[in-house]
Amino acid sequence: MIGVSSLNPYLLPALAGLVTGAGLIIAIGPQNVFVLRQGVRREHVGAVVAVCAVSDVVLIGAGVVGLGALVAARPGFVTAATIAGGCYLVVLGLMAARRAARPAGALTANPDDALAPSRWAAIGTAVALTWLNPHVYLDTVVTMGAIANGHGSGKWAFAVGACLASLLWFSALGGGATMLSGVFASVRAWRILDAVVAVIMLGMGVGLIVSA
Repeated sequence: MIGVSSLNPYLLPALAGLVTGAGLIIAIGPQNVFVLRQGVRREHVGAVVAVCAVSDVVLIGAGVVGLGALVAARPGFVTAATIAGGCYLVVLGLMAARRAARPAGALTANPDDALAPSRWAAIGTAVALTWLNPHVYLDTVVTMGAIANGHGSGKWAFAVGACLASLLWFSALGGGATMLSGVFASVRAWRILDAVVAVIMLGMGVGLIVSA
């Protein structure tokens, strides 16, 4: 009987990358919370999803070519990113807490509203939440880079699977949240979501600063 690996030696590494990538990406964190919030508000969802997915592709690729060892050997870089990311998350958490305490009204905003943040502001926040988060480097560059290189000639197949997991997850998260916008048409529902965002952002931000 012919095994799967003999039919396509790159299939198993790709599947391993898909599963590993999903396991590391699908977790409650500031990046996912921001994508969720943008999806619920229907504001620049495509741009935000693209930034998160492309960033993961770049970081995973960097890990495969061996930059994971370089990052691991530079503890000062990781410490600086940890402090900067923690401070940024604290600021976002405080902003979410303020929105929860003093809601502006029901969720009716869309990208055409004058009060909605600009596309570049949303993209900038997505970039900051990705590139100022030290866990992103540990998960994508170091961890997935090391696992990918363990697959030998199949390392790039592993990387493709991991990148596909990122693309599928962020697309599903943004699109799924968009469908929930009707649920968040009330002030109460929006206050609850902002309160959850505040707790997650503040908790992770303080945790990062303390760990540094």
